[in-house]
Amino acid sequence: MQDLFSNGFADILLRFAICILVNWGIVHFLYFKKSQRRDFYFTFIIISVAIFFLVYLMMGMDRGKATMGVGLGLFGIFSIMRYRTDSMPVREMTYLFVVVCLSVVHAMADMVGVDANGKIVGTPIAELVVIDIIVILAIIIFEKMLKMETTKLVQYDRIELIKPEKRDELIADLEQRLGIKVFDVKVGAVDFLRDMAMLRVSYEGESAGEVDQKIKIKNSEYANV
Repeated sequence: MQDLFSNGFADILLRFAICILVNWGIVHFLYFKKSQRRDFYFTFIIISVAIFFLVYLMMGMDRGKATMGVGLGLFGIFSIMRYRTDSMPVREMTYLFVVVCLSVVHAMADMVGVDANGKIVGTPIAELVVIDIIVILAIIIFEKMLKMETTKLVQYDRIELIKPEKRDELIADLEQRLGIKVFDVKVGAVDFLRDMAMLRVSYEGESAGEVDQKIKIKNSEYANV
């Protein structure tokens, strides 16, 4: 068995178990309960697993080369996600950054050992747990302190209310018909032939499940909303 696995592989598996458990808890209990976005749930967990083992294998190289490689690799990943995929909301990007950072921290932590002078070297598991707790507490505190403002795209039929002088009437009508507390309304494309306007409505909500909803209209009609 010693020929199959490198020294300290058991320690790596323990750190991976802690890492994936912490990231799963953050994604499931702090992110998913509010967003209900199953696509990002899958993305966060799989990226966490992939980043952990990618960094772990790269750490087998020279320390300086590995650090540079990890930095360039993460830069490449975020660049691809930024320019080659659909726009990711800020909240989702923040959670992605958190799970990636925790995966890197757990993978790059040195195995605990004793040097020639009898001093303990490496990163104890307890330190990683403390780091995880600090990150989780920071997320919980700011999620509780800051009310989440979400947006909804609305195909609106009463275009006579989109005039600036009738903004209060527009907001009141939206609140009555949608049953939500509206904070802001932005008017996009207006179709006078169909008496329809595209609105981006910002409101306070516990769930962001309705954000980025798909509706059967052309992208050009709401691209600038």
